[in-house]
Amino acid sequence: MSELKKIREEKNLTQEELAEMSGLSVRTIQRIEAGTEPKGYTLKTLASTLHISEKDLLIPIIPTEEIKIDEPILIEEKEEIFNSTLVKIINLSSLPFAWFPIANFLPPLLIMIFSKEKSPIVKQIISLQIFLAIISPIIFLTVAFLKLGSASVMITMVGLTLANVFIILRNAFEIDKKGKLRYLLNFSII
Repeated sequence: MSELKKIREEKNLTQEELAEMSGLSVRTIQRIEAGTEPKGYTLKTLASTLHISEKDLLIPIIPTEEIKIDEPILIEEKEEIFNSTLVKIINLSSLPFAWFPIANFLPPLLIMIFSKEKSPIVKQIISLQIFLAIISPIIFLTVAFLKLGSASVMITMVGLTLANVFIILRNAFEIDKKGKLRYLLNFSII
């Protein structure tokens, strides 16, 4: 709604009455009310006829915000943020049970739960130990059922334990140096 129409209606005037009072044509009043901004003589005449200031008749300028097109936002993969000391403790907590594969994932799992450190690297450490807890007995039992002798069973047991110790220590070294795991799975069990 134009300013002129608002003021005219506040003063209970019709377009014809305003045109007669101001000496302007009804068509001029209609154009101004439709959105044409009054200028010069027309503006002065309407302002004096309605007993208002000229600026009250002008359409208020609403500041428009300049639309700024930003450059495209590049989404970069963020480095994992984690407490490396706690992650190393979680990783090394599997060492005491490296010889007993069924329990080797319990200490890191409990530490993760109580410390609430649930970063992807911790989940990968625990997933790897769960995987080793599943695969080690399968390998051990396969060698035992093949009846290759007690020496081969003992070598398999020692080999699996040493492999797990090596994986734990190598991952601890990589966490310390590069902040990531050397040995990890392509999937996560937890």
